[in-house]
Amino acid sequence: MKLHAERIDALNTVTAYGSGFVEINGLRHEGALIIQPEGEILPWSATGLDSLTEADFVALVPLKPEVVLFGSGPSHRFPNPRLTAALTRTGIGVEVMATAAACRTYNILMGEGRRVLAAVLPL
Repeated sequence: MKLHAERIDALNTVTAYGSGFVEINGLRHEGALIIQPEGEILPWSATGLDSLTEADFVALVPLKPEVVLFGSGPSHRFPNPRLTAALTRTGIGVEVMATAAACRTYNILMGEGRRVLAAVLPL
């Protein structure tokens, strides 16, 4: 799906997503990703919901987001709460949604100037 929202060129904006990819500022990325408004788009070590570990989420803490949008793949599925405990212990909010919804929500929050991070599994 192509997204046609107003684009802020200095920030990492999700411009499309589909089976196995997310496009940021017109550049296609495959696999699990960590998306932040500024800086590099990072590959995420997570390979799927059933293989998530606490370390996958602990790795997000040093990035100091206000909120993490966890994109759980093609459907909305919650990870075990013990996996995201490191985020909530440090005051980082966690919202869980399907990856497509996480991409759309990320763009809205990023456009509002929020310190948002999207950690997404592939569709």
